[in-house]
Amino acid sequence: MSDPNTASCPQCSQSITPEDTIIFRFGVLGHLDCRRPRVLNAEERTLVFVYCQDHQICDCAPCKVKFRLREIASIDQFGIRSFTCLWCHADLVDSVRTHLYSCAMLPAEVRRKAKLAREAAKLLVKRSHELTGAADVLMREAENALHELRRTIRESPRPRPDGALSRGSR
Repeated sequence: MSDPNTASCPQCSQSITPEDTIIFRFGVLGHLDCRRPRVLNAEERTLVFVYCQDHQICDCAPCKVKFRLREIASIDQFGIRSFTCLWCHADLVDSVRTHLYSCAMLPAEVRRKAKLAREAAKLLVKRSHELTGAADVLMREAENALHELRRTIRESPRPRPDGALSRGSR
Protein backbone atom coordinates (compact mmCIF):
# COMPACT_ATOMS: atom_id res chain seq x y z
CA MET A 1 0.00 0.00 0.00
CA SER A 2 1.44 3.39 -0.96
CA ASP A 3 2.01 6.16 1.54
CA PRO A 4 -0.71 8.85 1.23
CA ASN A 5 1.96 11.48 1.99
CA THR A 6 3.97 10.78 -1.16
CA ALA A 7 3.26 11.71 -4.73
CA SER A 8 2.80 8.96 -7.27
CA CYS A 9 3.67 9.05 -10.93
CA PRO A 10 0.59 9.21 -13.19
CA GLN A 11 2.35 7.03 -15.81
CA CYS A 12 3.61 4.12 -13.68
CA SER A 13 1.72 4.66 -10.38
CA GLN A 14 4.95 4.21 -8.40
CA SER A 15 5.85 6.54 -5.54
CA ILE A 16 8.03 9.51 -6.42
CA THR A 17 10.93 9.91 -4.01
CA PRO A 18 12.98 13.10 -3.53
CA GLU A 19 15.95 11.41 -5.24
CA ASP A 20 13.95 10.64 -8.41
CA THR A 21 14.30 12.78 -11.52
CA ILE A 22 10.95 14.42 -12.07
CA ILE A 23 9.01 16.32 -14.67
CA PHE A 24 6.20 18.64 -13.76
CA ARG A 25 3.53 19.72 -16.19
CA PHE A 26 0.10 21.19 -15.65
CA GLY A 27 0.45 20.87 -11.88
CA VAL A 28 1.26 17.14 -11.99
CA LEU A 29 4.53 15.48 -10.99
CA GLY A 30 5.85 12.41 -12.74
CA HIS A 31 9.05 10.47 -13.39
CA LEU A 32 11.21 11.62 -16.28
CA ASP A 33 11.78 7.92 -17.04
CA CYS A 34 9.54 5.46 -15.20
CA ARG A 35 11.87 2.53 -16.00
CA ARG A 36 14.77 4.36 -14.31
CA PRO A 37 13.42 7.01 -11.95
CA ARG A 38 16.85 8.42 -11.04
CA VAL A 39 18.31 9.24 -14.49
CA LEU A 40 20.15 12.50 -15.08
CA ASN A 41 17.91 15.28 -16.33
CA ALA A 42 18.70 17.20 -19.52
CA GLU A 43 20.54 19.97 -17.68
CA GLU A 44 22.68 17.54 -15.69
CA ARG A 45 23.57 15.63 -18.87
CA THR A 46 24.48 18.90 -20.59
CA LEU A 47 26.78 19.90 -17.74
CA VAL A 48 28.47 16.49 -17.66
CA PHE A 49 29.02 16.47 -21.42
CA VAL A 50 30.28 20.07 -21.56
CA TYR A 51 32.49 20.21 -18.47
CA CYS A 52 33.39 16.65 -17.48
CA GLN A 53 34.47 14.91 -20.71
CA ASP A 54 38.18 14.89 -19.97
CA HIS A 55 38.38 13.63 -16.40
CA GLN A 56 37.09 10.81 -14.20
CA ILE A 57 33.49 11.37 -13.21
CA CYS A 58 32.46 8.31 -11.23
CA ASP A 59 33.54 5.11 -9.65
CA CYS A 60 31.97 1.69 -9.36
CA ALA A 61 32.18 0.64 -5.72
CA PRO A 62 31.78 -3.12 -6.32
CA CYS A 63 34.48 -3.17 -9.02
CA LYS A 64 36.68 -0.50 -7.42
CA VAL A 65 37.17 1.15 -10.82
CA LYS A 66 37.00 4.85 -11.77
CA PHE A 67 35.56 5.88 -15.13
CA ARG A 68 35.57 8.75 -17.57
CA LEU A 69 32.37 9.82 -19.30
CA ARG A 70 33.20 8.20 -22.65
CA GLU A 71 33.68 4.84 -20.90
CA ILE A 72 30.24 4.67 -19.29
CA ALA A 73 27.81 6.76 -21.37
CA SER A 74 25.63 4.75 -23.73
CA ILE A 75 22.24 4.94 -25.40
CA ASP A 76 19.90 1.94 -25.33
CA GLN A 77 17.62 0.73 -28.13
CA PHE A 78 14.90 3.15 -26.95
CA GLY A 79 17.20 6.17 -27.17
CA ILE A 80 17.56 6.44 -23.40
CA ARG A 81 21.00 7.48 -22.16
CA SER A 82 22.49 5.41 -19.36
CA PHE A 83 25.64 5.44 -17.27
CA THR A 84 26.62 1.90 -16.31
CA CYS A 85 29.77 0.07 -15.23
CA LEU A 86 31.54 -1.71 -18.06
CA TRP A 87 32.22 -4.74 -15.88
CA CYS A 88 29.25 -5.36 -13.58
CA HIS A 89 26.68 -3.13 -15.36
CA ALA A 90 25.78 -1.33 -12.13
CA ASP A 91 23.92 1.95 -12.55
CA LEU A 92 26.41 4.77 -11.90
CA VAL A 93 23.99 7.71 -12.10
CA ASP A 94 24.27 8.51 -8.38
CA SER A 95 28.07 8.54 -8.60
CA VAL A 96 27.97 10.76 -11.72
CA ARG A 97 25.51 13.13 -10.01
CA THR A 98 27.68 13.29 -6.86
CA HIS A 99 30.67 14.20 -9.02
CA LEU A 100 28.70 16.77 -10.99
CA TYR A 101 27.64 18.76 -7.93
CA SER A 102 31.21 18.94 -6.64
CA CYS A 103 33.20 19.19 -9.89
CA ALA A 104 35.73 22.03 -9.86
CA MET A 105 35.56 22.28 -13.68
CA LEU A 106 32.05 23.73 -13.54
CA PRO A 107 31.94 27.49 -13.10
CA ALA A 108 30.94 28.21 -9.49
CA GLU A 109 27.73 29.98 -10.50
CA VAL A 110 26.64 27.08 -12.72
CA ARG A 111 27.37 24.57 -9.95
CA ARG A 112 25.47 26.71 -7.41
CA LYS A 113 22.41 27.07 -9.66
CA ALA A 114 22.46 23.36 -10.53
CA LYS A 115 22.39 22.54 -6.82
CA LEU A 116 19.55 25.02 -6.26
CA ALA A 117 17.51 23.48 -9.08
CA ARG A 118 18.06 19.95 -7.73
CA GLU A 119 17.13 21.02 -4.19
CA ALA A 120 14.01 22.83 -5.44
CA ALA A 121 12.89 19.65 -7.24
CA LYS A 122 13.53 17.55 -4.11
CA LEU A 123 11.55 20.01 -1.98
CA LEU A 124 8.71 19.91 -4.49
CA VAL A 125 8.51 16.13 -4.21
CA LYS A 126 8.72 16.18 -0.41
CA ARG A 127 5.92 18.71 -0.12
CA SER A 128 3.75 17.59 -3.01
CA HIS A 129 1.20 16.03 -0.68
CA GLU A 130 0.47 19.40 0.96
CA LEU A 131 -2.24 21.77 -0.12
CA THR A 132 -2.45 22.44 -3.83
CA GLY A 133 -1.75 26.16 -3.41
CA ALA A 134 1.52 25.54 -1.60
CA ALA A 135 2.50 22.91 -4.17
CA ASP A 136 1.83 25.42 -6.96
CA VAL A 137 4.19 27.90 -5.31
CA LEU A 138 6.86 25.21 -4.97
CA MET A 139 6.36 24.17 -8.59
CA ARG A 140 6.89 27.76 -9.73
CA GLU A 141 10.01 27.97 -7.55
CA ALA A 142 11.35 24.74 -9.05
CA GLU A 143 10.56 25.97 -12.57
CA ASN A 144 12.27 29.31 -11.85
CA ALA A 145 15.35 27.55 -10.46
CA LEU A 146 15.52 25.37 -13.57
CA HIS A 147 15.08 28.43 -15.82
CA GLU A 148 17.91 30.23 -13.99
CA LEU A 149 20.15 27.17 -14.34
CA ARG A 150 19.47 27.00 -18.09
CA ARG A 151 20.21 30.71 -18.49
CA THR A 152 23.43 30.37 -16.51
CA ILE A 153 24.50 27.36 -18.59
CA ARG A 154 23.92 29.32 -21.82
CA GLU A 155 25.92 32.30 -20.52
CA SER A 156 28.77 30.43 -18.84
CA PRO A 157 32.19 29.84 -20.40
CA ARG A 158 32.69 26.48 -22.11
CA PRO A 159 35.98 24.62 -22.39
CA ARG A 160 37.54 24.63 -25.87
CA PRO A 161 39.81 21.89 -27.26
CA ASP A 162 42.85 24.09 -26.62
CA GLY A 163 41.99 24.26 -22.91
CA ALA A 164 40.80 27.90 -22.95
CA LEU A 165 37.28 28.93 -22.01
CA SER A 166 34.82 30.51 -24.45
CA ARG A 167 31.59 32.30 -23.59
CA GLY A 168 28.32 30.40 -24.04
CA SER A 169 25.92 31.38 -26.81
CA ARG A 170 23.07 33.71 -26.12
